[in-house]
Amino acid sequence: MDKAAREELAQAYAFLGNSLLKPMTQTATVGIDPAFWEAFPTFDDEGIACAVQACAEFARTCAPDDPTAVAVEHTRLFVGPPSPAAPPWETFYRAENVTVGFGQATFEMREVLRTLGLEVRNENNQYEDHIGIELLCLSEICRRRGEGAEGTGSAEGTNDTGAATPPSEARFLDEHLLNWLPAFRTTVAKTAPGGYHDHLLAVAEALTSWHRRELEG
Repeated sequence: MDKAAREELAQAYAFLGNSLLKPMTQTATVGIDPAFWEAFPTFDDEGIACAVQACAEFARTCAPDDPTAVAVEHTRLFVGPPSPAAPPWETFYRAENVTVGFGQATFEMREVLRTLGLEVRNENNQYEDHIGIELLCLSEICRRRGEGAEGTGSAEGTNDTGAATPPSEARFLDEHLLNWLPAFRTTVAKTAPGGYHDHLLAVAEALTSWHRRELEG
């Protein structure tokens, strides 16, 4: 995968991550602009193209200057009250009948962020294994890999000083997205079928699946 493709991937993941981390009233409203989706990269993949087209069709039904309904859906799904209808943290999908956040996945993601020199700073004190943070983390891994940055290639472990290095794209996808994103999307689809976030997660699932296949090729 060349630098240009990784840059497009990084930008796509950043958009998805930010869109899932904050309600639309606190971030960009381009997600309800059909023109945005018409220009969204599909990497010549049929699955991504279908998911992106569905987002464009959904956007055509929205008022371009009114993100309130999408923000309300975001709050109902991922915030509550009384509790999120679709918990957006990996911890909830790593084992059955989990009802409390901040599990092993949270600690693992905290370590990944540390190896990247990043930390979560937000007014909501969000857990590090939030779907939005994981997608933003993958965006940064792709960006650094595209620029040839040390420690983000196919190898991972420790560097010459013994310090931990960031995971590769493949390892991060396997350990922190592909293992729970499908189940999370299913939960969202059951709660708000055909909604904005259902479509958004379809793009995320198609994109991460394609990305992993490309890394194998």
